[in-house]
Amino acid sequence: MLMGTVERRGAPADDGATGAVARKAPDRDGPAAGPDSRADERPSGYRPLWTEEPARRRRLPDPVRTAAVRAVLVVAVTLILAMVAFLSTLAESWLAFPMVLASVAGTVVATWGVLDVWVTRQVWNQRHGVVSVPSSTARAMRRERRRARRLARAAERGQGRIGRRGGAGQLSHP
Repeated sequence: MLMGTVERRGAPADDGATGAVARKAPDRDGPAAGPDSRADERPSGYRPLWTEEPARRRRLPDPVRTAAVRAVLVVAVTLILAMVAFLSTLAESWLAFPMVLASVAGTVVATWGVLDVWVTRQVWNQRHGVVSVPSSTARAMRRERRRARRLARAAERGQGRIGRRGGAGQLSHP
């Protein structure tokens, strides 16, 4: 297996799918598997190749990530269309004119896709509290959640006090 620079130097490698950073596991043996342990059927000297660590940056919200993937695909197809149009023009092929038209249409769609990412991100930030400005609807939602948590904690404390007062079945002296 070939190792990249990151693995040779021992730096953390970023797993693109989950956003987790994989690091090499420390040099210590895991718990030895006994003869009656069915759940852990690994050899006694088993050591995982890496341990999961939380990512340094939070991943994009699902709607924003979906819009970004869509935009990247549209931009990639548009670039391919433009390259085919250019090469067809150089070769003086009949395909040049339809490819130029497709490239122009692709440019319009790619611009829409990039704007879609920007708008989706702004809407997400406004609705879910990333932006804290007076017009943000997220501020009111956070306030309501805090109030509900506060009431729940107060009710829980009240129940605890009721249980401690003159509890039935409790001896007066421990």
